[in-house]
Amino acid sequence: MQYNTATYGSATLSAERNRVLRNTYFLLALSMLPTAAGAMLGISMKFAMGSWMGLIVFLGVSFGAFYAIEKTKESGAGVAILLAYTGFMGLWLSQILQSALKFSNGAQLIGIAAVGTAAIFFTLASIATVTKKDFSFMGKFLMIGLVLVLLAAVANVFFAIPALSLTISAVAILLFSGFILYDVSRIVNGGETNYISATLSLYLNIYNLFTSLLHLLMAFSGNSRD
Repeated sequence: MQYNTATYGSATLSAERNRVLRNTYFLLALSMLPTAAGAMLGISMKFAMGSWMGLIVFLGVSFGAFYAIEKTKESGAGVAILLAYTGFMGLWLSQILQSALKFSNGAQLIGIAAVGTAAIFFTLASIATVTKKDFSFMGKFLMIGLVLVLLAAVANVFFAIPALSLTISAVAILLFSGFILYDVSRIVNGGETNYISATLSLYLNIYNLFTSLLHLLMAFSGNSRD
């Protein structure tokens, strides 16, 4: 019996990519548990750390976590560090959630932002998975956009211009939606073979998409309490 090695190799490669995708989605779902726990803890303790000092702490913890996850992504330690980091992100998320809950319809705004984020993610992830289109061409433009958004966000920590803040959120929704297409496409087409790294990327996309949506909803649909 003769085997078509090209067909066998293609099937093996496809199975490996599907495995990475399944593991990524499983770990991504799992990461929402420490995120929710961190958010609830932050709300209960009224956690707050704004301005430039908060920015320094956030960036320090985030870049430290990125480095540690990259170094341990081939082991179970990478999963543990990732989940710990998502717990920290949940704690940080509690600040905008507390702001939203000051509105009479705050819980509704949070729910709408969550549903909207899920809808955008599943739609774009499905497009990238079903079509198997290679969206790697978007990488350079997305990275340039990310740098510009980060610089604008850092600047607005000091200038606190409401219009700029809203603009950043609107651009961030488009930017991180693009990143979802890009990152899922990389998994589907073999550009990303480590599910821990893939989960971190998608988690940050979802996190930033949610906070940006919520920020806009608070600005335009928030009802102050009587």
